[in-house]
Order: sequence, then structure tokens, then C-alpha cells
Amino acid sequence: MVLNIVIILLAYLLGSIPSGLIVGKIGYGIDIREHGSGNLGGTNTFRTLGKKAGLIVTIADILKGTLATALAMIFLGDPGDLHPLLVGMVAVVGHMYPIFAGFKGGKAVATSGGVLLAYNPILFITTLICFFIFLKLTKMVSLASMLVAIYCVTFSIVYSIFFETDYPLIIVVSLLAAFVFYRHRANIVRIKNKTEPKIKWL
Repeated sequence: MVLNIVIILLAYLLGSIPSGLIVGKIGYGIDIREHGSGNLGGTNTFRTLGKKAGLIVTIADILKGTLATALAMIFLGDPGDLHPLLVGMVAVVGHMYPIFAGFKGGKAVATSGGVLLAYNPILFITTLICFFIFLKLTKMVSLASMLVAIYCVTFSIVYSIFFETDYPLIIVVSLLAAFVFYRHRANIVRIKNKTEPKIKWL
């Protein structure tokens, strides 16, 4: 029980590491919360600080979810008495509501991907491919993010039906998808109003 609590706490603290804030302040002397959308995630970092910083932040945010999930798999067993996906989800909550950044964090996409990377690499890889396909077609990071959230739920259901029954995967992926949609509420409004920014590099 004590170990479970420690792992959950570590997962939240890992998720709470504000990668965008750290990279912005240390590398550029900029608080990205004061620029662009004000979000701490990779997308706003790309727009505010450029490709190099955006890539670093995105990878760091992915690894937060990966490391938290891996910690549970290593120290608690797989799945153990505390499922690693639940631990990974705690890291995602930390990313969205980080204690180190006033509980105002990212939009759950990259860190959720990191959870999938640790637990089901095939789902992560196919999700990454689908993300870039959706991004190419829509030119909107927010819309591509929500579409891959739907893809992940669909994958988890199909995987459980035809390959290996994994109800925790279905449940947690569905919750992560709900997080993604919830955190993109403002983007959904802009998409409806046709005012959502579009990328030009893909």
C-alpha cells in the first residue's frame, strides 16, 4: 500500500514538471504562459519558441507519461495490484494541473502518448502515424489531437475484441480521450467559428 502511494505521488510529480516553462525560461528567458495561447504544452512552445524548443518540450512531455507508467510496471509488477495505466493517467493529470506551475498545464496529448508508449508501443506508433496524417489533412494540431484520441479508443476496443481482452486499456484510453477533448474546449469553439490557427509547415 505504501509503495502504491509513493508511485502515485511520483507519477503526479513527474507529470507536474512544466517542460515548456523550464525550456522557455532557461533557454530563452521567456515565460511561454505570457505568449501565444498561454499553454505550457508543445504546440504553444513550437509557436512561441520555434521547432527546436517545441520538439524538446514535446519529447519531455511524452517521457513523463512513459516514465510514470514504466515505474508502475517495474516496481509493482505488470499489472500488479495497481494497474500501470492508472499510474500513467495520474501523470497526465499532473501534466494538466501541475503543482509546479500553478495548476495550469498542458492539454494532455503528449503525456497521454507517453503512457501508451510504455504500455502498448504498437498503439503509440500507429497513433503517431495517424496524428501526422490527420495534421496533414486538417492543418490543425488541435483537431488532429482530438481525432487521434478517437482513434485510440477505437484501437483499444478492436484490440480487445480481436487480439487480447484488455478492459483497463479501453477504460483508461477513453478517459484520456475525454481529457483531451475537455482541454480543447476553446479550440473546439474556434474550429466551429473557423478561427483556429492552421500550420503551414506540413
